[in-house]
Amino acid sequence: MTEENLDGDGTWADESEWEVGEGEELLDDETSHVRTPVLAVVGRPNVGKSTLVNRIIGRREAVVEDIPGVTRDRVTYDAEWSGRRFQVQDTGGWEPDAKGLQQSIARQAEHAMRTADAILLVVDAVVGVTATDEAAVKILRRSKTPVLLVANKVDDARTEMEVGALWSLGLGEPLPVSATHGRGTGDLLDKILATLPETPRGDVMSGGPRRVALVGKPNVGKSSLLNKLAGDERSVVHDVAGTTVDPVDSLVELGGKVWRFVDTAGLRKRVAQASGTEFYASLRTKSAIETAELAILLIDASIPMTEQDQRVLTMVADAGRALVLAFNKWDLVDEDRRYELGREIDRELERVPWAARVNISAKTGRSVQKLVPAMETSLQSWDKRIPTGRLNQWLKEIVMATPPPIRGGKLPRVLFATQAGIRPPTFVLFTTGFLEAGYRRFLERKLREDFGFDGSPIRISVRVREKRSR
Repeated sequence: MTEENLDGDGTWADESEWEVGEGEELLDDETSHVRTPVLAVVGRPNVGKSTLVNRIIGRREAVVEDIPGVTRDRVTYDAEWSGRRFQVQDTGGWEPDAKGLQQSIARQAEHAMRTADAILLVVDAVVGVTATDEAAVKILRRSKTPVLLVANKVDDARTEMEVGALWSLGLGEPLPVSATHGRGTGDLLDKILATLPETPRGDVMSGGPRRVALVGKPNVGKSSLLNKLAGDERSVVHDVAGTTVDPVDSLVELGGKVWRFVDTAGLRKRVAQASGTEFYASLRTKSAIETAELAILLIDASIPMTEQDQRVLTMVADAGRALVLAFNKWDLVDEDRRYELGREIDRELERVPWAARVNISAKTGRSVQKLVPAMETSLQSWDKRIPTGRLNQWLKEIVMATPPPIRGGKLPRVLFATQAGIRPPTFVLFTTGFLEAGYRRFLERKLREDFGFDGSPIRISVRVREKRSR
């Protein structure tokens, strides 16, 4: 809530001026969602797949670092070339005999190979053909999906002369590129468009999907929840904290609607204190929250809440997004822990008493279906608009019953109010004097009680009329 004055000359602004921002608050301009062809980028670790993805989509989205294994999930990005739109799936490094976490990463890459409309197999032209490359080719040959062979790290003419050796893989002409410098990527994009089908596999999805960000500290169960909701392995799940690095977008049908879920990286440190992969992952998580409409904050119910939980909560609240609190790992909570958790909620979550709460277990699937009505209620509140006449009639009754505190010997009058925007609901009160913070909190509480803003933040701005100078 903020305290501001009217125009410097003390004149009263026209009420219509405060309606201008309404359209600007709308975040989702999609009226329909039509699937576009999908291009999967695969290859062994550290051949430059993510760098090439950034070059194809024309912006730095995929996390890139000089160590293998940074990309773990299959991450989808929107791309456009010569007026045609398509999607690019970045995948983790594929290895045939991987174990543990690497095996989960390899399965994500294999899933991308099976479901994509075309595949880019990226090979390091400097190193040449390896046993891993040959194993990948054996899998791709059994697929009916068209495959393009890309020879990356061809930074000069000398390296380009060595590309001919890649014909031995039997995938046709190798396409020389330098993902770092952009060499040959224009020709590659033309080849991609010639290879991709006009229509993707599957049916067309209609209805604009609402964007939901899954956020929380590392290892709280975000990827497990996404997989449970999707009924599929959309994200790599492992006991190692920080498995997810890139935000992972997934279209999931729940309750008869299509939702776009974004699995984000768990935040360990403040963005300013993070470095390397963690720094870029933090930036992308922050961006995912800001572009989402609703955030599901997962909290580990089996252990005490931490500063990391508070940090993510602050990030969501500052972004003004609708919020659902999902207390995960409920199957591990006993009676003693439930008592302690109740006290923690009163103490640690006093900033968001309006947020919907659901107790779930992403591992067992307990009560995850309850997330859908909580999400729908929160988004309805986030989108809600109250007519000006009704709002002012309500305000008149509230102020008459409970007038604001006297300040400086004078009773401030609340002249009228208007809702200046939605997403989140934003109200402007025009007054003759300062309103105490406690009274503004009282008005916010009454707004929630009388109009039902469950699950959504409310912003109230006070505009004080100055006395007109003689």
